[in-house]
Amino acid sequence: MGKVASLEALQVFKCLSDETRLMLVLLIAKEQSLCVCEMTYALDESQPKVSRHLAQLRQCGLLSDQREGQWVYYRLAPQLPEWVQVIIQAGSDGSALRVNELSQRLAKMGDRPARRAALC
Repeated sequence: MGKVASLEALQVFKCLSDETRLMLVLLIAKEQSLCVCEMTYALDESQPKVSRHLAQLRQCGLLSDQREGQWVYYRLAPQLPEWVQVIIQAGSDGSALRVNELSQRLAKMGDRPARRAALC
């Protein structure tokens, strides 16, 4: 069991070791649910880059996705172990200024219907 637990922890830390992936997870944790276009706008990154990182986070088991029409929304995986939730919260605490900046940038997009019309 120790080896499996270490491998899982290693996978989580590898997934969160990239700044873009970390910011995606922290922003999703704060906002509850975001689509690719919202994250692309908030991070000021290209859609292919954001999508690539989201796929890696999904493969890690940190995120789940849900399709609504032509949009795919990402949220934290519902059954994350408590130790992973603690890591995400610690990352959020340690990156509070950056996460707040991203949230403020996201808020400038307006509400979801306006965001969809403008960007998605």
